[in-house]
Amino acid sequence: MLPTGPHVPVTHLAREATSIGDMFRRRAERSANRPAIYEKKEAGGRFQPITWRQFYDRAAAIARGLIELGLQPGERIAILGPTRSPWACYDMGAQLAGLVSVGIYPKQTPDQIRYLLAHSESRVLFVDGEDEVRNAMEAARGLQQLMAIVPWDEALAACLQGVDPRLLPPSRFAGDPLTAAECEARLSMVSRNDTALIIYTSGTTGPPKGAMITHGNVLSLLGSQTDVLTFYEDDLSLSFLPMAHAAERILACYGRISTGTTVAYASSIGSVLTEVTEVQPTIFGSVPRLFEKAYARILSEIEKKPAAVRRLFNWALAVGKRRVALEHAGQMVPATLRLQCALADRLVFRKVRAAFGGRVRQMITGAAPISPEILRFFWAVGLPIYEAYGMTEATVITHLNRPGAVRLGSVGRPIPPCEHKIAPDGEILLRGPWIFKGYFKDEAATAQTIVDGWLHTGDIGRVDEDGYLYITDRKKHLIVTAGGKNLSPANIEQAIKAEDPLISHVHAHGDRRPYVTALVAPSPLETLEWGLARGLLSQQEVEARMQELRANPAARTEALCRAMAQVVVHPEFRQRIAEAVRRGNAKLAHVEQVRRFHILDRDFSQEQGELTPTMKVKRKEVEIRHAALFDALYADGGEQALAP
Repeated sequence: MLPTGPHVPVTHLAREATSIGDMFRRRAERSANRPAIYEKKEAGGRFQPITWRQFYDRAAAIARGLIELGLQPGERIAILGPTRSPWACYDMGAQLAGLVSVGIYPKQTPDQIRYLLAHSESRVLFVDGEDEVRNAMEAARGLQQLMAIVPWDEALAACLQGVDPRLLPPSRFAGDPLTAAECEARLSMVSRNDTALIIYTSGTTGPPKGAMITHGNVLSLLGSQTDVLTFYEDDLSLSFLPMAHAAERILACYGRISTGTTVAYASSIGSVLTEVTEVQPTIFGSVPRLFEKAYARILSEIEKKPAAVRRLFNWALAVGKRRVALEHAGQMVPATLRLQCALADRLVFRKVRAAFGGRVRQMITGAAPISPEILRFFWAVGLPIYEAYGMTEATVITHLNRPGAVRLGSVGRPIPPCEHKIAPDGEILLRGPWIFKGYFKDEAATAQTIVDGWLHTGDIGRVDEDGYLYITDRKKHLIVTAGGKNLSPANIEQAIKAEDPLISHVHAHGDRRPYVTALVAPSPLETLEWGLARGLLSQQEVEARMQELRANPAARTEALCRAMAQVVVHPEFRQRIAEAVRRGNAKLAHVEQVRRFHILDRDFSQEQGELTPTMKVKRKEVEIRHAALFDALYADGGEQALAP
């Protein structure tokens, strides 16, 4: 466990600040010698602290470097790299200099990087890693507005010297910090209504759009946290989501500046489930994908245990779920059930919690749907997950399940003073002080999105009698069958995916078709292990592919796809998937049920253009790429037919 601070409620500085940079300056003054960040300097090393004063001084030196380049308040700088302290320092350096920061996801193509740099008119790009720097230099060809490309590493900058005259070493931004007077003068040029960030949407339906988030948007949102969640000075989180992601940037990074709590940055995404036991965080936030993978992993491990262990696990889970159902309904838990839960905790649950460090008191998830069954599982074992809802255009979050006000399956109630209402066509509309300023250089899209002060989310949902919001699907994703039935693909996909850890993704299809069909994508790790257990893959092959996944869990290499294809063709594997589809269908209305499906021999991937950097499925791309497969499923003799 890493040392942090006393167990007392925090002071939220967002309510006092005039800008994000001003909030950061106040935090450095108030918590100067307390740890702000822990990270490892080298793989396999120990977590080392960076105090708030050290964090601030590094950022203030970067601010000086940017000002000396001649950048004026409101100009843009871009950052491309992993979630580590340099990312946060470059970002906060921009904020102290009154600039607008733009995040770029790692592992993008030169064309994707070029689009973001050109559209945002970024003046400086801070970028980590030799491959990323070379991609950035290729992307920057002919971009006249980009005046500097700054590798994070001094040795790399020296190695590439002369390749591009705009290449500057990071030491150029490591001089003396801004003085207090210089910082005050620069921050005085920034108002709450000024744009602080441009966050590009993931582009699931077209080119990314740049959402302009103001200082007032961020400060208003963070200032509302006191009404919904409690934080303590000794709270510790583990961060690993990309800093270009709105949730990681605003809720996590800026949120910690407001509260003064501490973060440990994971060495890599692949090291998260190892380092979480080392860090022992009290707060853990992630997109649903990680919780889905953890849930699938636990069930997969239980499958391998003797029958007696499986029976004990299932009994413990059943009593835990009964307790949670009563607590969420506001009913008393009988003494007998409390005793059973205490025994279940001692024998089963504490071992599950230990996998997350053993100290987590609250988890938060959002950005995509998550199965209520997975939520019930984590709540039952003593790991409460509070599902949230929001979007980049609403400064990340507008709704949250919170302690004492939880309805599993809903995304909670609005965070005051945010308001919601449902349009006649079912679309969710939002209004409040953290609705974004608009899309950068796209007034037409802004006018379509904000109408009479209400943000049109593009999501379909309903509100129950107590004000809890339930998300049905994206408006553009709804399936209208040939018979005129409106169906939610997300509902269909979740029902099937939750039935077996071997399933990574399900894509339901059926627009203007007589019935619903689906593609089923296998889960890489679980598929490899299934194949190893049956002698379909060698131990050496599986270890090599798992090493790839640990290094980059989002990667889908050709070697991995070939290994998975050897397993997916096995009749027992295909039968198991078919049984999962049947069980999922049993949860659905007759018109929603999948009549035919195709099992892919690989998972969806970014490499094939099917996933965004945040691992969201690009539905349009999937439909185009696999059009022939969908057509075949409606032809006579289409494979994997299920009885209607």
